[in-house]
Amino acid sequence: MLLLFAAVCCAAPVGNAISAYVALKTGQQDDGGIAEGGSAADIPPRMLTAYKKAVQQVGKYMPTCRGMRWPILAGIAKVESNHAVGRNIAAGGDIRPKIYGVLLNGSGQGGNTTAFPDTDNGKWDGTSQGERAVGPFQFLTSTWESIGKDADGDKIADPHNADDAALGAAIYLCGGGRDLTKRAQLKAAIWQYNHSNEYAAGVLGWIDQYTAAAKDPDLKNVSGKVRTVIEAALFQRGVPYSWGGGNASGKSYGICCSPSGKSGANINGFDCSGLTGYAYAKVGISLPRVAAAQSGVGQRIPASLGTGAIKPGDLVFYAYAHGRDSTIYHVGIYLGSGQMINAARPGTVVRLDSVNAMSGFAGGARLL
Repeated sequence: MLLLFAAVCCAAPVGNAISAYVALKTGQQDDGGIAEGGSAADIPPRMLTAYKKAVQQVGKYMPTCRGMRWPILAGIAKVESNHAVGRNIAAGGDIRPKIYGVLLNGSGQGGNTTAFPDTDNGKWDGTSQGERAVGPFQFLTSTWESIGKDADGDKIADPHNADDAALGAAIYLCGGGRDLTKRAQLKAAIWQYNHSNEYAAGVLGWIDQYTAAAKDPDLKNVSGKVRTVIEAALFQRGVPYSWGGGNASGKSYGICCSPSGKSGANINGFDCSGLTGYAYAKVGISLPRVAAAQSGVGQRIPASLGTGAIKPGDLVFYAYAHGRDSTIYHVGIYLGSGQMINAARPGTVVRLDSVNAMSGFAGGARLL
């Protein structure tokens, strides 16, 4: 299987706790998990609007809170509902079909072992037989009654409305006048949301990725051929991922099929090694087609040196097996400040990601 994965970049690593958690909470399958990387490109525009709107409104209710920003809300919503992807999100923010968690009756389904008695007679969770978490932020109805606010101006605080739910989440996370710019207080807020260290670590990972993706790259100290390579790659932001797509001439139609069964044959775009090959062709450097082979070009930077040894313009690699370049499955171009330009996986676009967005850091290569 590793040979299949190495044939054409890129494949997302299999198995991760975040996607499993989402499946348990919502009944939906999420085939990317933490290895997807995170950027605003993953978020339905109407949901992103709701997150940003909540940041503007939360001070009205929690004036002593500091540091609330949209990547925090996006990190929570990614894990809880995958940003309501697959639902219809109306202009006013109403989400249909509504998002319900499993019935919390202590049955063990979805990981619940404690029964929660009904508190709303089915008003929000659609059942009087017990409690279910509701909406894109998966609130218990009893919690919602204490923190829910009307953010969209219809005089109803509805956890199934994107604006109301995002504001409720911001209020909840801001409890106690927290300063969310401080890592310990941010982690405490997330842990309060769900008393699980694994959950907190997963959400923090998404917050870091969305934060990195939200920043514009700082290229003021980058010049010459390195700048040419980076700007060539950055110019492709928004171009769709295509399995097997892209070459020295630019984007192209890809092939069938990725390990998850996604075809690039009808998508004009790039996969990860197609993008790096295109960018480096702009300075006359010809790269092999696949990520594992690209690791043999230039000066190899060992993974043992950490991401701090990577410089702007370097290729950055990710592998299934530590120390085995033959298992490298992904490559990006490092921009500096913890960011890379990345064609992450089927269903995404070329975008900025945190250099920690992919699992299995395998070092880099310096070609210039």
